[in-house]
Amino acid sequence: MQAEVKWIEDFKFLGHSQSGHSVVMDGNGGATAPSPMEMVLMAAGGCSSVDVVDGLKEAGQKRLGMRCQIDDRTSRDCTKNLY
Repeated sequence: MQAEVKWIEDFKFLGHSQSGHSVVMDGNGGATAPSPMEMVLMAAGGCSSVDVVDGLKEAGQKRLGMRCQIDDRTSRDCTKNLY
């Protein structure tokens, strides 16, 4: 699997996937598009959710819905509590 990220302008980037999809990312706090960190969180949630739904399907369980909530704590947030 491969991906490519190109700089557009300012802190905006365009990511291209090997499957032909594109997504804009905004490194300026997500003002005009998801930030790269938001994309990482959404990707982690998506991968986890696919695994859960697939496991339920394989077990013959009825699937009524799926929601995965992820919180981010950067290293700066974590180190505040160390001192």
